[in-house]
Amino acid sequence: MFELVQIPQSILIVTKWIYILFVTSTTIVVLLDNKGAIKTWAWLMVILFVPIIGVVLYYLLGHYSQKERMISKRQANKIKRQTLIANNNPEQDIPPIYRSWTRLFFQTNQSVPLGNNGVTIFTRGQQKLDALLQDISEAKEHIHVQYYIIANDAVGLEIRDLLIKKAEAGVEVRVIYDDVGCWNVPKSFYEPMYTAGIEVRAFLKVRFPKFTSHINYRNHRKLVIIDGQIGYIGGMNLAQRYIDGTPFESWRDTHIRVVGSAAHGLQSSFLLDWYFVDRSILTDKKYFPTPIIGGKVLMQMVTSSPVYNWKEIHQGLVRMITFSSDYIYIQTPYFIPSDEIINAMQTAALSGTTVELMIPEKGDSVVTQLSSFFFLEKLLEAGVKIYLYQAGFLHAKMLVSDDTMCTVGSANIDHRSFDHNFEINAMIYDQEVSKEMRDIFIEDKKNCRELSLEEWTKRGKTDRLLQGIARLFAPLL
Repeated sequence: MFELVQIPQSILIVTKWIYILFVTSTTIVVLLDNKGAIKTWAWLMVILFVPIIGVVLYYLLGHYSQKERMISKRQANKIKRQTLIANNNPEQDIPPIYRSWTRLFFQTNQSVPLGNNGVTIFTRGQQKLDALLQDISEAKEHIHVQYYIIANDAVGLEIRDLLIKKAEAGVEVRVIYDDVGCWNVPKSFYEPMYTAGIEVRAFLKVRFPKFTSHINYRNHRKLVIIDGQIGYIGGMNLAQRYIDGTPFESWRDTHIRVVGSAAHGLQSSFLLDWYFVDRSILTDKKYFPTPIIGGKVLMQMVTSSPVYNWKEIHQGLVRMITFSSDYIYIQTPYFIPSDEIINAMQTAALSGTTVELMIPEKGDSVVTQLSSFFFLEKLLEAGVKIYLYQAGFLHAKMLVSDDTMCTVGSANIDHRSFDHNFEINAMIYDQEVSKEMRDIFIEDKKNCRELSLEEWTKRGKTDRLLQGIARLFAPLL
């Protein structure tokens, strides 16, 4: 027979006070962490009502003590200055309708307005892959690749092997992958790249003892820059499911190819991340060559991250919704909006603007999907039209407004993209591209069912309860 060990009362008292001090200190850290009120309350509730686990979750997912030291403004400006030098865009050359937009992103993000670009839109993975393989094969100077996911499958291997071939031919090749996004990729995948002279770096490696300060801050950007003249940006990673879908559903996404000065904006973003992962500043003019004229499109590449003061992409989306007068169409795979986004959509709809939101009817995360559905009733009541995409999983991240401007990139409309991830969106100031995005949205509506307020208010009490519970965790997702 085993006897229960009697723990001395003095040890129990000491343990109790240690825990109280730990919870109290964590609570103070949460209050000083400069988060929004809703997120602060959410973390306080978790810490206070889920003993021990709540504290662990906060330090695992909610706090990043090292973020201020990632890169200084001086270092960032040194890299971004090259885009400004290579692209002289006086404000008088920018159409008046767009000047307040370009000022906003220059003030908050040091993003330079870049003109004379050509834009190709891809809505299918194979289209994008074919074009990317062709451009990589024709690269002469350098290739910079950055993805959240580079899978160890047919697509990832095809890109990898072509990059190896180009590196062996003397082309500079650099690759950044996200360590969490590529968790299941074996070391053997990267070894031939190292051997060929490709510089490969992981973004924020998740290893002990830095596990807790790194896991929640991920680089979600998806970029390729070729010779400083051609760039790719959007929602598609390098994985087979972006071509063929999953065994259960097809995959619908949006990505763009840009030719012209906009590639410099992507280059700045990549080189800033390269400095972070490699601690080397690359500012040689060869990375910012004289831009070729690819078309007539004006655009800005806008980044956001948990590092700096402003939520640049979030601010842009709120303003875009608010300033729309005719229509605003929104596609996002995850919809866990901030209060500002909700208020902007409601205000726009109540003002007579056509506001249409498209999300997947079936998501890839139960909790995220339930949280998304919680917000729909308030939008429907304000007159927002909601479409549930049924032809597979909708992973596109796109907004288009009034046939005048649109945005596409890596940012979802959720707290993770706005508060935790490193993201990048192209803000496109062009009527023709905007109309093309508009037509894509309208075509996608053929694969949707429209959700009515009458139908939604009749949903069961169990669904309401589950959505309400999931919504409590929305600021933490």
